[in-house]
Amino acid sequence: MIKTPPYLLPGDTIGITCPAGFMAAEKAQTCIEVLQQWGYKVKVGKTLGSDSTNYFSGTDEERLHDFQVMLDDEEVKAILCGRGGYGMGRIIDQVSFKSFKKNPKWIIGFSDITVLHAHLYSNYGIASMHAPMAAAFNDDGYKNEYVQSLKQALEGKTARYHGEGHEFNQKGEAIGELVGGNLSLLAHIIGTPSDIKTKGRILFLEDIGEYMYNVDRMLYQLKRSGKLDKLAGLIIGGFTDNKDTERPFGKTIYEIIHDIVKDYDYPICFNFPVSHEKENYALKVGVGYKLKVTKHKVTLEE
Repeated sequence: MIKTPPYLLPGDTIGITCPAGFMAAEKAQTCIEVLQQWGYKVKVGKTLGSDSTNYFSGTDEERLHDFQVMLDDEEVKAILCGRGGYGMGRIIDQVSFKSFKKNPKWIIGFSDITVLHAHLYSNYGIASMHAPMAAAFNDDGYKNEYVQSLKQALEGKTARYHGEGHEFNQKGEAIGELVGGNLSLLAHIIGTPSDIKTKGRILFLEDIGEYMYNVDRMLYQLKRSGKLDKLAGLIIGGFTDNKDTERPFGKTIYEIIHDIVKDYDYPICFNFPVSHEKENYALKVGVGYKLKVTKHKVTLEE
């Protein structure tokens, strides 16, 4: 049975920490102000706007400590990861979830935070939120339906999302717990303590900045390890900023994916609004959803 953390109430505190890549403090300023406008208090961790001089927001020890403090702080009711990037996989095995297990809170983020979502689901049966992070609030982003979907999710409102039809969609209906996230990270955690079971689940995938052949390779990793075999349904989100080799792969990114998944008999939708771009609905990992794929429309609802 999946445990769902309590939804937020006005006056609750949201903690912001950067457990992976560096983020300048000013990049999160709009996010902090908007969260306060939504009625929440905000507690900022030491890793946001840290004095780090390299890729990470701090050393492994600093990032681990900052995240652990937020996890154990009873005042903090949700943790918003400032950004993803890379780094969660370096510290996940050192995180103590002892107090978190007793008092779970929403952990929010995507990209590299996929490791955390998978780990919580597989090891503790606790739901988390694959959703926009701090930078998504900038340039009036907080007004769009995707950042607003995070607000609604935190308040406990039931989600009902729509996607458009696509030539590669496979029609049907599926009900199951929603799992997934960033393809690179899902391939990366296979065989680790964070690995996820996918049988009977609805799996969603997205990625950014990958070479065409690498997406092909990672999907074959999922296929060969049985992750695609007995899904309830499959959601293909945005695969953006793809790179090609000098001698081209010869297919579009969705053609590559379609070739690998087309023989499965469960519903599949392409181009669903979950991505590294603006189009990124808040999805509750581990929570039960119903996916309906028709020729012209896709619906995903809790």
